[in-house]
Amino acid sequence: MDDILSTHPDKGTFDLPELRAAIDAASRCASTCATCADACLHGEHVEHMVRCIDLDTQCAAICRTTAEILSRPGPNGDSWRAIVEACIAVCRECAAECQQHDHDHCQMCARDCTACADACQALLDAAD
Repeated sequence: MDDILSTHPDKGTFDLPELRAAIDAASRCASTCATCADACLHGEHVEHMVRCIDLDTQCAAICRTTAEILSRPGPNGDSWRAIVEACIAVCRECAAECQQHDHDHCQMCARDCTACADACQALLDAAD
């Protein structure tokens, strides 16, 4: 991702290290959340994991979308900011839910959700 972003003719006002970090964190979080949801579905007592699975799938979707939108760093309208803010909110909610479960996959998911929220917040801070 670093190579392609550095060649983009219109980087907007993004500070490239924060942009790269947010894209990488969102991509990783999307994958981790999808895997966590799948692991929850195949574990014991799936009926107790419904909220976790739901938040995992929502988080995976917003993180994929965020990574895709941020991979096109053109003009900085308000829409990219709204998507990044939504990503932060969903990641934080998903992290809080996953932290309540003792499964290793849930703990890893909480870690990656928190890292994504932090990277996205750093991007917003750098863009201000």
